[in-house]
Amino acid sequence: MNERLKRQLEFALEIDKEKNILRQTHLSGAGRRENDAEHAWHMAVMAYLLKEYSNEEIDIGKVMIMCLIHDIVEIDAGDTYAYDENAKLSQKMREEAAKERIYSLLPEDQKRELTAIFEEFEDAKTPEAKFARAMDNLQPLILNDSNDGADWREHGVRADQVYGRQKPTKEGSEILYEATDEIIKKHIERKNLS
Repeated sequence: MNERLKRQLEFALEIDKEKNILRQTHLSGAGRRENDAEHAWHMAVMAYLLKEYSNEEIDIGKVMIMCLIHDIVEIDAGDTYAYDENAKLSQKMREEAAKERIYSLLPEDQKRELTAIFEEFEDAKTPEAKFARAMDNLQPLILNDSNDGADWREHGVRADQVYGRQKPTKEGSEILYEATDEIIKKHIERKNLS
């Protein structure tokens, strides 16, 4: 086996570990906690289905790969709950170290390519990154909605925190932001969000 293929397969096996990273969000219908790989897959499919709602023209293939790789760093860094302010303080540092280790498993050209896509997602400045970030915000929101806000209640999440998390959604899709606003208002009414 040549060295390039060996490194690519090593990376492919390494990212399988993403299936072991549990998130705080539960699967629809009050199922078990979802893992990072399920979250990424769900986001990528949603991006394809909802692409017509992007504020700008987007390269949907690029959006989908962003969705699929954005949380690979959590193999080392762990999942940082969206509403855990203390964990967010060290998130960038943990994810930078993870990015370097994990993407360095790849051949240099692919390391550069995937690192650039990861960083584009993190910077959230391009139309593709804005739309991918909208998916990252919308996906757990619809799961929380399907579970009647159980995850929000369990963690004592406030409406202003959810609005803060969803604010960037508007940059990717005004229409999808309007949908999130409806969902949030419904859960304020039901007392699932204070």
